[in-house]
Amino acid sequence: MTTPASATRINLLDYDPTAMRELFGERGIEKYRADQITEWIYRRGEYVFGKMNNLPADLRARLVSEFTIDVGEIAQRSVSKDDKSVKLLIKFNDGELVETVMIPRKERRTVCVSSQVGCKFGCVFCASGQAGFARDLKTGEIVAQVLRARDESDTKDVSHIVFMGMGEPFDNYGEVLAAIRRLNDPKAFEIGARKITVSTSGLVPKIESFCEKGMQIELSVSLHGANDEVRSKLMPINRKYPVHDLMQACKEYVDKTGRIVTFEYLLAKGLNASISDAKELAMLLRTVHCKVNLIPLNPIPEFPYERPTYPEILAFQDVLVRNEIPATVRFSRGNEINAACGQLRRMAKGSTTPMPSRKKSA
Repeated sequence: MTTPASATRINLLDYDPTAMRELFGERGIEKYRADQITEWIYRRGEYVFGKMNNLPADLRARLVSEFTIDVGEIAQRSVSKDDKSVKLLIKFNDGELVETVMIPRKERRTVCVSSQVGCKFGCVFCASGQAGFARDLKTGEIVAQVLRARDESDTKDVSHIVFMGMGEPFDNYGEVLAAIRRLNDPKAFEIGARKITVSTSGLVPKIESFCEKGMQIELSVSLHGANDEVRSKLMPINRKYPVHDLMQACKEYVDKTGRIVTFEYLLAKGLNASISDAKELAMLLRTVHCKVNLIPLNPIPEFPYERPTYPEILAFQDVLVRNEIPATVRFSRGNEINAACGQLRRMAKGSTTPMPSRKKSA
């Protein structure tokens, strides 16, 4: 098997602006050239060395032979007619693919990025993990998604980032933190920390570690059940980190960062969406400084439940609000192109065909 040429070169997207300067210095290239390339990538959206016309021709030739700016290949592009969301299927040089979504909304341009190819955690309502896990994404591959999505924006900018695509961000902790720092870097994307959201299924040790980073990042926690019985049915991770432990970690996050926690709560009729479920959720969250996003189910074939009716959704929300817990109903954007919450799916390596679901043992 022939190794792609780009795989033998150094991907500059794996280096932040400071590290790129050091890399160039080690290789005998003037450090300020790294600053010029940083400008081309993050300000001008140019990824081809040959078009960087303020660099000498001999340097451009050397850059082509030793380095790459690997933004991946857009294998498929889908646009929602309803809300103009754009879903990109991005192929990397080993043939693996991830899905990324650009969500335009008034003055906002939000990018939903993936952190892994597939997912290990097998939440039953989520398509991403149904076909299993392939590998973590590198920092540069996360950054590449944002660049590709930015290119799709009518304004050629990005205002918000949500780590809510394929994978569990805290299971790829180091690479995700490096990507967040790049997103926040004034020399790169310069996106405010409070405009970056990391969503986790509830890896308690990583939430506790995240508290210590001193970052004003928004934390979103997939809850979906107010007790261990219901949550474990939906999210196997709950068997390792049960609801009580998760709540303690979230309280610690609030205490140490001064930020509130957002709890994501899927509404599936007949499972967790009754009035009694709402009352139990209100009781659980009464001592946590938080808000709740209620997400009416986005159906996938593997999950045999339905979305509650609109009056049932409003009744659930009303219970929380009357208990002084801020709660909004979030009808996910991109549903028409299977780009909504829970619908992003791992593709077969090197193709645009979704992977089949894993068969569960009897």
